[in-house]
Order: sequence, then structure tokens, then C-alpha cells
Amino acid sequence: MNALVLYVHTESTLTITLLWGFGLLFLLFLIISVFVQIRTGKRLRSELEELDKIRRGNLENDFVLKAMKVSIWRFDIETMSFYYEKDNREGINNYTPAPGETFNDSLNAISPADVEHVNKAFMDICEGRTDFYHQEYLVVNKLTGASYWEESYATIVDRKPDGTPTKIVGTSQRIDERKELEASLVAARNKAEESDRLKTAFLANMGHEIRTPLNAIVGFSDLLPIVQSEEERNQLIKEIQDNNKKLLRIIDGLVSMSKIEAGAKSLLMAKIDLNQLLQQMIDTYQPTTNVPMNLQCQLDQLLIQSDRDKLFEILDNLVQNAVKFTTEGQITLGYDMKDDGGVHIWVKDTGKGIADIDQQRIFERFVKLDEFVPGTGLGLSVAQSHAQSLGGTIGVDSKLGAGSTFWVDMPL
Repeated sequence: MNALVLYVHTESTLTITLLWGFGLLFLLFLIISVFVQIRTGKRLRSELEELDKIRRGNLENDFVLKAMKVSIWRFDIETMSFYYEKDNREGINNYTPAPGETFNDSLNAISPADVEHVNKAFMDICEGRTDFYHQEYLVVNKLTGASYWEESYATIVDRKPDGTPTKIVGTSQRIDERKELEASLVAARNKAEESDRLKTAFLANMGHEIRTPLNAIVGFSDLLPIVQSEEERNQLIKEIQDNNKKLLRIIDGLVSMSKIEAGAKSLLMAKIDLNQLLQQMIDTYQPTTNVPMNLQCQLDQLLIQSDRDKLFEILDNLVQNAVKFTTEGQITLGYDMKDDGGVHIWVKDTGKGIADIDQQRIFERFVKLDEFVPGTGLGLSVAQSHAQSLGGTIGVDSKLGAGSTFWVDMPL
């Protein structure tokens, strides 16, 4: 009996010990499982956060590329072929290589003037001579003839173990606005340099222009007291008067240009008889030229509302110009009525004429087509400024060797 009790007690103790052992092992397993789950959760959260950062980074990159209007392309050097990944370029008719299109095929879309330097730069990066590529070139649509400027950057993204490049990634962007700005800046610089050159030439010429009549005035004035013949005295007086007029015209031109540059815009409008004003021009300049001057008017009288001084100066400069360059033939002044209610005033001569390339620049300041003919190079520029201030336009129709017709269209 005692042995049986002892056996049962021993079995119970062993069972309890085993249960405690299994319980501790299960608890340890639970602890380890929880620890693993916590670590796995942290890792998953970290990976999700990283993926979210990548996703947000990709979205931000897409927004930046769209804002910059940049396209992304890739190039396989082994097959020498392109494919575009994203194209955010602005404008229409952008050239996009077909998938797998070769580099040589893509050169057909580039202006012939840019093919050589683009080809050299791209071959340099493909063959590993450089790590980066940057070119600007003109893209031409062969079908429509339309063109646009493009700028591309590229770099190597994959190499063989020996360092030979295998893949390139690049971006392209239209730069039409920048090229237009560059062109306008270059044009402005060239114009400023030309203006500076012309102004220097003008100052040198002006000294000669002013000194010539002054020398005549001073020289003939010194001779007057010692000349006894009345005829010679009258001739000297006439020469002095003529040179006085030349000097006054030079000074008037300078004063007019100074007023224009100072921004003087006041107008004194009044009714003017255009026939009478044109006849006054003929009466003034006919004694100074050997060619006949004629008047052709559609009406016996034409009254226009304008600033007399400015209109007089416009016509005075046009007639002066005709007298200077016409040595034979005739000079004719006149006007025609326009359909829009304005008047087309013209001064026609049979002088040497003006080449097509010079017909716009003669209205610029300080421009003289013939340095051997007296003048400041300001008259036509002053006439143009006055015509514009009166709401009119000025121009010339001419053919080299066949004379010129200077005209001004004015509102009535």
C-alpha cells in the first residue's frame, strides 16, 4: 500500500514537472514570436516608409520634370538605339525617335549646320572619351519645314567590367525663348556698337561740316574791306550768305535731333495749305540747283491740319536730299489723295538712286551712304521722327541708278 502511494506521488511530481517545462518552453516561444513579430513589423514599416519616400520622390521628380518641360530618354550603346521614357517638352511637332530608332536615323532630324558637332559629342560619350554630353541644336521638321531649338544633357549610367559604357540616360528641352532672347541681345549689342561707330564718325564729320562754311564766312568777310569792285563785293556777300544758310541748316539739324532725343513732343496744330508749302520749297531750292524743280498737285488748294514747323522740316529734309544727289534730270514735288482720307506727299528725283539693302538704314541717325557729299546724316532721321510724331509714316522707293521717290503719308 505504501509502495503504491509512493509510486503515485512520484508520477504526479513528474507530470507537474513536465507541465511546467512545457509551459516554460511555450512561454519562451511566445516571447520569441512576439520579439520576431515586433522586429518584422519594424522592418516592414521601414520598408513601407522607404517605398513611400521613393514613391513621393518619383512624384516630386515627375512634377519637377513637368515644370521644367524636360523629356527623359535612354540610349543603348550596344544597339545604338533610343527610347523615350517621359516627354514633357512644350510646344507641338516635337521630334521623338521611334522606339529602337538608331542614332544615325535621329541625325536626319537635326539641322545640317549642327549635325557635325552633335555627332562628335555623342560619339565621345558612347566611346567613353567623356562622361557627360551637352549640346544645343536646331531640330527641323522635314514635312512642314518648321523648326525649334533643343538642348540635351546626357551621362553614362552603366558600364561593362572593363569600364566600356553600355547605357546612357539623358534629357532634352526646348529652348526657343532663350534663343530668341540671345538673338535679341546680340542684335542689341551689334546695334549699340554700330551706333557708337556711327556717332564717332558723325562727330568727326561734324567738325568738317561746320568748319567748311565757317572758313568761307570768315575768309570772305576778311576780303570784303579790301575789295574795290562792286561786282566782286556782291559776289563775296552772296558767298557769305550761302554759307550762312549752310551753317544754319547744320545747326538746325543738331537742334532738332537734340529736341527729339530729349523727348520733346509738343505739337502746334494749325491749318496749312500744302500746295503753298510745296511751292515754297521749290522757290527756296531752285536757285541752289541746276535741274528744274516741278510741282504736281491734284487740287488747286489742300488744307491739312498739322504742325507747320515739323511738316516744313520733313519736306525741307526730303528736298535737300533730292538736291544733293540729283545733278541731271529733274526734281518733282507733289501729293496724291489716299483712299483712307490721308495724303501721300512725295519728292521724286532722277538722281543716283539707293540700293535695296540701304533703303531702311538711311533713316537711322548718322548714316551717310556717300561720305563725299556734304551732310550730317541726321536729316532723314529727323524727318522720320517728325512724321511719326504727327501720326504719319515715311519711306522711299528707289532703284540704284534710276532715281528715288521719298514719300510721307500724313493724316489730313
